[in-house]
Amino acid sequence: MAFNSSKLKWVRQPKEFYISSEKIEIITEPYTDLWQKTYYGFQNDNAPILQLDTEEKFFTFVVKTQFESKKRFDQCGVAIYLDSNNWLKASVEYENDKIQRLGSVVTNHSYSDWATTDIPSDIKMIWYRLSRRQADFLIEYSLDGIEFKQMRICHLFEGDKKISFGIYACSPEKSSFKATFSKMSIGDCVWKEHK
Repeated sequence: MAFNSSKLKWVRQPKEFYISSEKIEIITEPYTDLWQKTYYGFQNDNAPILQLDTEEKFFTFVVKTQFESKKRFDQCGVAIYLDSNNWLKASVEYENDKIQRLGSVVTNHSYSDWATTDIPSDIKMIWYRLSRRQADFLIEYSLDGIEFKQMRICHLFEGDKKISFGIYACSPEKSSFKATFSKMSIGDCVWKEHK
């Protein structure tokens, strides 16, 4: 399964974006986010997501992200969005001029979680590697596109059939920034079966 930008489909198309065979740019809009219920009842489901559909049960998707985030919660990364109640995302969320949060959110049946680790705010480029084994998923990150480290292994209860996966960017507060995605590839699943 080759990466083909002409087959990408928007979930909520943003006002400003650029798509070519080499890169994709998204200019985020204020008050856009993905989150459901957990912790304080907040719900927001209006972030733009650009995805491919697939029924392939075993694959790996890789993308390089560069971001000019500057306001709390500004974020961009990878996503699997099935519907408003079932999705996952992995990204760097800006916090302040010292730290930002490299993390992931998995939402099953309308409840989100959030797992993070703090990284320095001067990091403005991250690679992600998303692997699928049926309804289970491995999310990894890299600073150089060569050495990847595990972020999490998770399950999507509704992720066992056709899925949609790709990239997203949003600004939950009053902010806007440019997110650039490049070096996108899809290949055989590098997440090997546990024996």
